[in-house]
Amino acid sequence: MYQPSKTILEKYAEVLVKFALNSGKGVKPGEVVMCIADDDAKLLLLSLHKKILEARAHPMLRMIPSGIDRTFYEIANDKQLTFFPRDYTKAQCNLIDHQIGILSDADPQELKGIPPQKMMKSADARKEARQWLDEKEYKGKFTWTLALYGTKAMAKEAGLTLKQYWDVIIKGCYLDKKDPVKEWKRLFAIQEKTKKKLNALKIDHVHMTGEHCDITIKLGKNRKWLGGSGRNIPSFELFISPDWRGTNGYIKFNQPLYRYGNIIRDVELWFKNGKVIKAKASKGQDVVHSFIKRRNADKLGEYSLTDARLSRITHFMANTLFDENIGGKYGNTHLALGMSYKDSFTGDYSKPSKKKWAAMGFNDSDEHTDIISTEDRTVTAYLSNGATKVIYKNGRFTV
Repeated sequence: MYQPSKTILEKYAEVLVKFALNSGKGVKPGEVVMCIADDDAKLLLLSLHKKILEARAHPMLRMIPSGIDRTFYEIANDKQLTFFPRDYTKAQCNLIDHQIGILSDADPQELKGIPPQKMMKSADARKEARQWLDEKEYKGKFTWTLALYGTKAMAKEAGLTLKQYWDVIIKGCYLDKKDPVKEWKRLFAIQEKTKKKLNALKIDHVHMTGEHCDITIKLGKNRKWLGGSGRNIPSFELFISPDWRGTNGYIKFNQPLYRYGNIIRDVELWFKNGKVIKAKASKGQDVVHSFIKRRNADKLGEYSLTDARLSRITHFMANTLFDENIGGKYGNTHLALGMSYKDSFTGDYSKPSKKKWAAMGFNDSDEHTDIISTEDRTVTAYLSNGATKVIYKNGRFTV
């Protein structure tokens, strides 16, 4: 069976350790780096271990046996589902400076048939740990990144052989280049320029139109566009957490979504005054309805655009990390229902109270589900001074 070469895996690990962490600067000597991966990704985990040591940092490795999730959700009672070793987890969050997560699935449909509510209940029990790391990140004391390790089952879901699947990963992450870190720094610089131009426009709201979308999204005050931070490899998107209250209109997503052990197809959403008033899907509609019922999951937390000129990903990968960064002819847009990103706030993230966040229209939810479309669309920005400007067309930023 195909497996990537040692050279490719070492380049991959180098991008994650020496570029993605520390927001494009790489790890520093003495820092603690937690790496989490399934046993399918053992070879990449070994390369990460080596690169972290080369950087004179401290690796902490956690390798999880594949196939345990279904057993857990089939057998666990409510106490087991909600078990949270608080003191242990808090100590770990205090200790680590960075975290690398490797996504790999021996069976992408392992959790098919498991009630989504079980997974949501278990995730909700651990939300305090996410909050600890979020707070640490907002203070500039923690960074993270995610990457993908292809398996035979994942390739099959995407309609590819394992070699073809890895070819997309290699090309999408610029691992075929002599110096991938140098390439990512070049891309980082391009994204920085585009972000500065977008943030300088002082956009009040955008109107996105296409064959299957006609939607208005209010960006709101005290917001900035994000992207190019090293969070996620690959990551070509620029995104913002809008004022959820100003979302109105309709959008259909043409890319499948894998969520809570299910595949969901052809999601359609209708918004009115910021809330989803109708949701449809040709497959998995019950799953969509179940997560939209979660607290504030019927509101927008993220609006994202990917420039086709940067992304070398042209094939559906059956994994959100790659699919939300797909390039192709028209790039992509994705909306996330649920949690917003506080680092989209232009000020000090530690200052606003919960009441102030709500007053600014930053959505607070335990859900965050990205839904993707690669159809052609035009985005027109309506500026605070009354002018209009097309900022995205034919899959490209036009600023």
